[in-house]
Amino acid sequence: MLNFTAAQSLMSMTSIDCWAAFAPLLANVICCPQLHATLVILVGQSSKETGLLALNRTLAKPCLSDIEQVLTGQGAGDNLKQICSTHPSNLTEASCPVKDVDEFENTINSSELLASCEKIDPVKECCDQLCQGAISKAATRLAFKASDPLSMDGPHVLPELSTRVNDCKTVVLRWLASKLDPYHAKEVLRGLTNCNVNKVCPLVFPNMRHVANSCGNGTSNQTACCDAMDSYVSHLQKQALITNLQALDCATSLGLKLQKYNITKNVYSLCHISLKDFSLQGWFLSGCLLPSLPSDATFDKFSGISFICDLNDNIPAPWPSLSLLPASSCNKTLRIPALPATTNAQSGLYNEYVEVYHLIASSMAIMMLLRF
Repeated sequence: MLNFTAAQSLMSMTSIDCWAAFAPLLANVICCPQLHATLVILVGQSSKETGLLALNRTLAKPCLSDIEQVLTGQGAGDNLKQICSTHPSNLTEASCPVKDVDEFENTINSSELLASCEKIDPVKECCDQLCQGAISKAATRLAFKASDPLSMDGPHVLPELSTRVNDCKTVVLRWLASKLDPYHAKEVLRGLTNCNVNKVCPLVFPNMRHVANSCGNGTSNQTACCDAMDSYVSHLQKQALITNLQALDCATSLGLKLQKYNITKNVYSLCHISLKDFSLQGWFLSGCLLPSLPSDATFDKFSGISFICDLNDNIPAPWPSLSLLPASSCNKTLRIPALPATTNAQSGLYNEYVEVYHLIASSMAIMMLLRF
């Protein structure tokens, strides 16, 4: 069974990161990465007593329920299973053929894996992928230990192998978590997850035909075009808090979609759309962009829930073009997190000053915000 006492501070941090009122808004960047890291660490730490890097299917369901109850009792949302898509299989070996610690360590180069992953730089790792590469190598070796090796001429061999390798990656992460204390394991796991978080815009883009009708034909009516853009962006602003790098991805994605509707003029510049316009707005926020590096929420009984916002968020959204590709966070000449150049007197690309928003956890206020 899982030992919650050994990870008490980790559980407390997870309940704050997934605080009931804010879990849906912080889900993509903070809550779900922290919750998944917690599940990995709990199973990894338990392996030091059980010798197994997975729970059996009979125990997985009640154990996941126990975890949810503990988190909910500390203030976390009671719908994390839906928000973060957690399942009992998150605690089992799934399709990975290896879960015994001794067999694991006899199959992979454990010293090489630990050396690559026991401490990572959250910026360099996303570009150099030293630890990620070691995890993939170990997971692939585990996947081929299956007693029913996949037929190399079958039509489903690649999808099945990919699924098995991914399941084995989770087992590898649990082994790593067993070799580190919970705090450092959490730092490593959040750093690895963050590489994927910042690669993709998490926003859902609704139909943009109204924008296409108002901004097409060379944007002859600027007022109508910008009214349509403002209305469209206002729908994006009801979805979630995102990082500055995600905002960059979202600006590029939306711009490319608009260009498919034959909108060639830079409507971002025309309508003064900035990166912060892609993040949650309203009530307590005016476009908070979360840092691109892993961060956690904090709780104070007087001021409520707090999290960090990057103040360098008034930067105009870049209009995508073949001659001006989005700034890459792996560009060695840029400060991380990479942002497009400013058009005012600001020097450099990254303002290191941040603002902390103190939020009173009022679910009623959140629901009022999301209704409009």
